[in-house]
Amino acid sequence: MAKSLSAFMAQNAKKVENRKIVASTRFVGEDGKPMEWEIACITAGENQKIRKSCMRSVPVSGKRGQYTQEFDNAGYQAKLAVRCTVFPDLNDAELQESYGVMGAEQLISAMLTGGEFDEYISALLDLNGFTDMGDLVDEAKN
Repeated sequence: MAKSLSAFMAQNAKKVENRKIVASTRFVGEDGKPMEWEIACITAGENQKIRKSCMRSVPVSGKRGQYTQEFDNAGYQAKLAVRCTVFPDLNDAELQESYGVMGAEQLISAMLTGGEFDEYISALLDLNGFTDMGDLVDEAKN
């Protein structure tokens, strides 16, 4: 096989297509069927920016002036969900107002139940190419 960089050129890379999923059966359309949400894949750079925004410096107990980094996983998941959600538009002011919240991150947390949100995050991680946490646990056991 000849080595060629042409396969790596941006115009030759296959695009990860958006996916439609049912995030909750509680939202039904006029036809009575559950509404589909559209989710999109993000780049590694976008993911890194989200992860970095979720790092916080917290003081080390008993060590004056020393800090450690702490990762806000719940914040990361909310930001990832907002960034990857194409439809519904979580930035829509009317939709936010209907739930009595301000901001897309608060909206998605208000719209979905805890279990629905976890399933939604799982679908987002799958679309973005992350290994399922269950697979990681099984792998660590072996």
